[in-house]
Amino acid sequence: MIQDDYFLKFEDRTPPPPLDYNPWREALWQFLAVLALVIGAWYIIWRWNGSLNPDAMWFAVPLAIAETCAFIGMILFVFNLWKDDPIKIEEPPALLKDVVESHPEGDRHLSVDVMFATYDEDPELVRLGILDAKKMTYPHPIDVRIHVLDDGRRPEMKAVTESEGANYISRTTNEGFKAGNLRNAMEQTHGDFLVICDADTRPFPTMLEHTLGYFRDPKMAWVQTPQWFYDLPEGERLPQKLERRFGERGQKFGKGIERVFGPVRVGEDPFVNDPKMFYDVIQRRRNRANASFCCGAGSIHRREAVMMAALRSFGSKVEQRTWDVEEVVTVSSKERELAPDLMEAIKTEAAATEALTPYKFHVSEDIYTSIVLHSDRESGWKSKMHPIVESKMLSPQDLLTWTVQRFKYAGGSLDILVNDNPIFRKGLTFGQRMMYATTFYSYLAPLWNIIFLLAPAIYLFTGISPVAAYSAEFFFHLIPFLVTLELAIMVGTWGIAGYAPKASYLAFFPLGLKAIYTIARGEKVTFKVTPKVRQSGNFLGLVWPQIGVLVLTGLGAVYAIGALISGATDHSISGVVANIMWGVNNCLAMAGMIAAAMWQPTKTEKES
Repeated sequence: MIQDDYFLKFEDRTPPPPLDYNPWREALWQFLAVLALVIGAWYIIWRWNGSLNPDAMWFAVPLAIAETCAFIGMILFVFNLWKDDPIKIEEPPALLKDVVESHPEGDRHLSVDVMFATYDEDPELVRLGILDAKKMTYPHPIDVRIHVLDDGRRPEMKAVTESEGANYISRTTNEGFKAGNLRNAMEQTHGDFLVICDADTRPFPTMLEHTLGYFRDPKMAWVQTPQWFYDLPEGERLPQKLERRFGERGQKFGKGIERVFGPVRVGEDPFVNDPKMFYDVIQRRRNRANASFCCGAGSIHRREAVMMAALRSFGSKVEQRTWDVEEVVTVSSKERELAPDLMEAIKTEAAATEALTPYKFHVSEDIYTSIVLHSDRESGWKSKMHPIVESKMLSPQDLLTWTVQRFKYAGGSLDILVNDNPIFRKGLTFGQRMMYATTFYSYLAPLWNIIFLLAPAIYLFTGISPVAAYSAEFFFHLIPFLVTLELAIMVGTWGIAGYAPKASYLAFFPLGLKAIYTIARGEKVTFKVTPKVRQSGNFLGLVWPQIGVLVLTGLGAVYAIGALISGATDHSISGVVANIMWGVNNCLAMAGMIAAAMWQPTKTEKES
């Protein structure tokens, strides 16, 4: 019996289809994107040259810098989303020679290792994944072996694994965490391909049939499939919720709201976990630059590619370590060259010290390993973002779990940016560098988002403006930029609701700043397993910065309106209106995160 089996009531849910490719919509997106960039550049140039308030440069310059940084992020975003490709599923290969050139065993059938990495998750949860993996179908004979990689070394996990006919793999240490767990399993398995699953991953029967065809290209290193959370809360229709709280009058009010805005659900996906924007838009459009990166669960890897990249990385590290030791010895001994026997001993010691790591030992081992493979220009490895959902997973069901997961993503990415920056890494193409730059740059956004969040309150309380005047000229430059930007993003991400991800991105600022501060101090981001069961209670203590922004903006609005009424103020009507509207947008974003902190499952969900 699973400790919290709330998700079993959602077993019949099916994933949404991938977004259709439409060349006409893509052409419109590209036109609007270029228009938004041109108008945006015009606006930014004007901001620096004709709008800064000379009497408040301490306020004007930071805001202009923040706008410039956001505009750079927009350029990277447009580059990322520029072009998509029609959906095409390749024919599944039958024999090894279909996916590997000139192999001596080319006429044998393919073999696949399905690996479930687990640490402390419920064994019965892993059992569900094993049962689904056993249902995978393939149009040709294929050898599929299922392995459970248990870093918790639990007898009950071993019992569940063996009762389902799967292979149990464990080890005596937890070196390298998940990456080390995968390395240990690779040493004990021999499949041509590896399917990476988390403890809660539930593969669909079509996973292999729909993805192995990409490996007909002998340079295809891995294929990532979209992660789909089938347990996202559906929420409750507004009229029903208001009826429970306020009776018939509440229901009528809710229906009135829905007549204007359409169906409204309260509590639907409170943590904005739906990853469709990331997988169906951002990742998919990175295929054109061969820059779609691995996201761990739901990915299929060519064993040869992973091992070859590991060997190349191992060789370069051994060589670097040898050079470093040689330099120290030659300087201390004042000899130009070392004896051959000594050099051989140094190389042997370097090889013994360095670890062979197929998956990088890192809190973000998936994207780090992707960078290593993409930068292996000599091998020419490719990646592919498959558009169709081929598995289902569980989403974070409380803000604490969400925070653990997102901090790991942010901290791990920033650690790579600082210590092994892919933008300057040898071997990557220009397109790949820009795509990785887009990812890492997005985690720096809290640095300027905090300025956007505080700027309205500063004006509302002080009447000090960051612009020379909230004049017609100001709005003449600002409004066309905002309108064309919104139109471009709407068309570029057509089919996916856009406000919730943007609001979540803005409200992410405290966690993002914490990650930036952690890396700036040189601290290591530790690996924490994301909990797979819902944590109880509310988590308002995690969102006090968001509450602070909301309260500060609200009080500022009240103060500014009072100051206007009294007449003794430097505020202008246009300035107060503009900043209140700006502040309302900020508060709506903060309110979503605050609501997520207080979210609790409905009564029916608790009973299921």
